[in-house]
Amino acid sequence: MKALIVVDVQNDFCPGGALAVPRGDEVISVVNQTIKAFRKKKYPVIATQDYHPKNHCSFTHNPKVTAFTVGLINGKSMVMWVPHCVQRTNGAKFHHALLRIPVVFRKGISPKVDSYSGFFDNDGVRSTGLDLYLKEHKVNEVYILGLATDYCVKFTAIDALRLGFKTSVIIDGCRGVDYPTGSVEKSIAEMKGLGISVITSSELKL
Repeated sequence: MKALIVVDVQNDFCPGGALAVPRGDEVISVVNQTIKAFRKKKYPVIATQDYHPKNHCSFTHNPKVTAFTVGLINGKSMVMWVPHCVQRTNGAKFHHALLRIPVVFRKGISPKVDSYSGFFDNDGVRSTGLDLYLKEHKVNEVYILGLATDYCVKFTAIDALRLGFKTSVIIDGCRGVDYPTGSVEKSIAEMKGLGISVITSSELKL
């Protein structure tokens, strides 16, 4: 069984949002087209949602550091971000043009640790439950797209592969932060090196 994982296509990651990914809204047409293709085959479609408390440890107003710098929080290095995808705010909502996805797994909900992967917090302790959901639905192959290539898409794909799922990233359905410059290209190379397939939507065969 195959499944589609749509990563963090939320207002704050799209143009005009608090932490906008450059051209982030350009993924929506590819994402919607892919959702329709998976639904036609009756394959599961899942969304991940960044959903932070307003006192999240990675927010720059908490440790009072500059955005995009690396800070040391609870003994671990962490990229610091402007506040984004705060719980119960418009920024945390999915983009209005995204097709509705009923099955949603929230991440980044602990104030003490960040969560890039749709499967686990960055410390690997708390699971979102996505792994269990996929196994209950007898999924053995996942396709991933969304925002952002070099952070949440990459770490979701790496965890999917580590958990034993055959994993593909639909790259034209992704956009990256590209900070530091070159991180998108480096992330794609890293995923390929681990055995993750990087394909375009035109190469998708269901």
